[in-house]
Amino acid sequence: MAETKRMTAEQVVSYLLEEDGVDFLRESLLWVVQQLMEAEVSELIGAEHGERSEERLTHRNGYRARTWATRAGELELAIPKLRRGSYFPSFLEPRRRSEQALVSVVQEAYVAGVSTRKVDQVVESLGLRISKSEVSRICQGLDEQVDAFRNRPLEGRYPYLWLDAKVEKVRDSGRVVRKALVLAYAVHESGYREVIGLDVGEAETEAFWRSFLRSLVERGLGGVQLVVSDAHAGLKQAIGQVLGCPWQRCSVHFLREALGHARREQQPMLAALLRPIFNGDSGDAARELVGDALERLRKPLPKIANLLEEAEDDLLAFHAFPADHWPKLRSTNPLERVNREVGRRTDVVGIFPNDRSLIRLAASVVIEQNDEWLVGRRYLSNHSLEALLGQDKNEDKDREETRELTVA
Repeated sequence: MAETKRMTAEQVVSYLLEEDGVDFLRESLLWVVQQLMEAEVSELIGAEHGERSEERLTHRNGYRARTWATRAGELELAIPKLRRGSYFPSFLEPRRRSEQALVSVVQEAYVAGVSTRKVDQVVESLGLRISKSEVSRICQGLDEQVDAFRNRPLEGRYPYLWLDAKVEKVRDSGRVVRKALVLAYAVHESGYREVIGLDVGEAETEAFWRSFLRSLVERGLGGVQLVVSDAHAGLKQAIGQVLGCPWQRCSVHFLREALGHARREQQPMLAALLRPIFNGDSGDAARELVGDALERLRKPLPKIANLLEEAEDDLLAFHAFPADHWPKLRSTNPLERVNREVGRRTDVVGIFPNDRSLIRLAASVVIEQNDEWLVGRRYLSNHSLEALLGQDKNEDKDREETRELTVA
């Protein structure tokens, strides 16, 4: 009888640690986890792939890429997506980056001795192990990711830019002070949206906004054709000085301000006059509505009439751009969801022990949002951007030709 060749345990381990063995192990592991994900998704939706079933709850909707770091190397997973609801593989780390940041902030506050009753309750509910070394380890890992995200080069053109600020409480030199957490959100020339900047400032001063915008330009921000924000005077001045492009005043912020100058019984009438202005079919139609509103407001609400007259050009700046883009350009609403997600996490902390902890938590939230946007649908279609970007290219060409003639 021929002798059966067997490998000892040491020989198996040695083989798997070699290049060919590692490749085999990686491919085998990838096949297993893909099968596991398909099985979990089938159970979740109540039907196998391609199966017709009356018990089906939803349908598959393609895949999203996700890198998974294992001891066999990095695996490129194709995680199934659902039309309704969401799916996250059971074998992956369930705590997301933002949740790790939240835990680290709570731990850091607790260790630093600045915890409040609210933080104490969070620590107790999460069952956290309070350890300075553990806090340092978690923070270091998150800070590396946050710094890489905040300092990454910005390549290509970003025709539209939204800016907004959120006030948070931070301990500074033994006092609790209010600081401005600012976010910059843009649409890339490819049509995808991104969070391109985040920082914390002492206050929303012109100097701070100017420094923030210059940092974006230094990282490569260019091609901005319209900035959308609220009517903060310092921000508006900084936009003109650093970017030198048109400015769109947020219509939602303006409407809130206007309603704040009216009595409660006057507010429905005022809203009915102002809202149609921003939904007009053309710039001319919008200006006619402004004129009608001014006539009706001058006697009963002269202060609001003056506000509207002064803000007219800034409120209607979006009409100079493609009509398909108008609903997304007239306000800072595209940032509202991001702000809500940040606020949902920062409200748990209440008071941050330092600026760095606030940046760490807020950036971890927006990194997750940014990842979803980059693998999701385009925010603006290529077709709708062609006219805008084509015009921009022609203007760049004309400026270059003018420069060459001047030099000659």
